[in-house]
Amino acid sequence: MTPHIVVLGSTNMDLVAYVERAPRRGETVTGRAFRTFPGGKGANQAVAAARAGATVSMIGAVGTDGFGGRLRAALEHSGVDTDLLRTVEGASGTAHIVVDDEGGNAIVVVPGANAALTGLTHGDEALITCADLLLLQLETPLDGVLAAARYARDHGVRTVLTPAPAQSLPPELLDAVDLLVANEHEAAALTGATDPRTAAHKLLDQVPDVVVTLGAEGCLYATRGAEPVTVPAPRVTAVDTTGAGDTFVGALAAALGEGRPLPSALAWASSAAALSVGRPGAAASMPYRTEIDAEAEARA
Repeated sequence: MTPHIVVLGSTNMDLVAYVERAPRRGETVTGRAFRTFPGGKGANQAVAAARAGATVSMIGAVGTDGFGGRLRAALEHSGVDTDLLRTVEGASGTAHIVVDDEGGNAIVVVPGANAALTGLTHGDEALITCADLLLLQLETPLDGVLAAARYARDHGVRTVLTPAPAQSLPPELLDAVDLLVANEHEAAALTGATDPRTAAHKLLDQVPDVVVTLGAEGCLYATRGAEPVTVPAPRVTAVDTTGAGDTFVGALAAALGEGRPLPSALAWASSAAALSVGRPGAAASMPYRTEIDAEAEARA
């Protein structure tokens, strides 16, 4: 059965400059290229999950500027349902990204229309009720994220949270989350522990399942009552790591929605992320299911 995933989150236009190295404070460097890509953590995860084979619906907001229509069209082109994607007066969200020659990036996000996502409509609630899984991030107001998590918990819908950008989270939000997927920096920010295993152990006090992504080293999976497990990542040459984490989460959601055990789902999602870092852009780099299956099979 094809899982139905609902994503509540941001939609941004990514404005990407490619440079040999990122500028230091007060420094100007010359870039070699500039491109625009539809993005935003919410939209990225929605596209990744749809390309990975899930039925996906997006709850979010775009502006009335020129970017708004492009963002909506990009989601629809990837098969994401946008019936509940609001259009609000003003600018759409933007992300200003510098990508260096090693594939690393630095990002400034300007929320724009995403700031309007402060709560749920009746339509949003009905959509979440019918979902197999809800994906959440933190690029939209915390009030809306908390409302969605609580509603999903009260209606038995599995909830996955990416705590990015990292910030202090209220206990009532973590209490409503089934799986937390954080990178090393986010896990450290939430717990004060720089060691991923220590951070994961602390997070298990509030969340039943935790994944800490480790970049090229793969990810660490921890669940209550068991020893943490490291799932290695495929070795690849990175072109652009923008959106790799969202690719991982979207593919993971699709796999979990199909009923795969978490360790198997993590390995499959790692194959998706490995494919994405070999291509430029965020949503533009995300692989389709047939590509992920082929990559996972090749590395099995």
